[in-house]
Amino acid sequence: MTRTRADAWELVTEYTQSETLKRHMLSVEAAMRAYARKFGEDEERWAVVGLIHDFDYERHPDEHPHSNVRILRERGWPEDLIQDAYSHGDTGLSRDTPVRKAIFAVDELCGFIIACALVKPDRSLGAVEPAGVRKKMKDKAFARAVHREELLTGAELLGVPFDEHVATVRDALKPIAAQLGLQP
Repeated sequence: MTRTRADAWELVTEYTQSETLKRHMLSVEAAMRAYARKFGEDEERWAVVGLIHDFDYERHPDEHPHSNVRILRERGWPEDLIQDAYSHGDTGLSRDTPVRKAIFAVDELCGFIIACALVKPDRSLGAVEPAGVRKKMKDKAFARAVHREELLTGAELLGVPFDEHVATVRDALKPIAAQLGLQP
């Protein structure tokens, strides 16, 4: 049984009250769509993986992402979608497919790019450049929850130069900038 974007969004809104966390999942969805297009993969499926990857975090922060797997299994979600979403975290699950590489690569970077845009005077994604992202990565006080090494490792895993990776994710977020509280 396949699951749709509507199914994923229903799950997100049922489990997540935080607008910030919802925006994060929307940003990861957008970045996953961009990489699916780039790699010639199933855009809708990749979008669903991006949207559901953190749906359980607000209710079960100490069990995440394991609670994600449990809840999705209880609800009859397809095992391949469950495992692909689960692979975003430090679970020991192999990141041996394009979708698993992508979810890992875009998860932390989405949050970091949004943080970079939020400190721009006009809150514009267009003002976020790869060189500026690299500079902000050196400032350990900036967006301190983001693991810098994962930003670099994600691009390497995808086989994409880091600056290109930043630009791909940034550009993927521009169409949903208003939903993210930003300017394109």
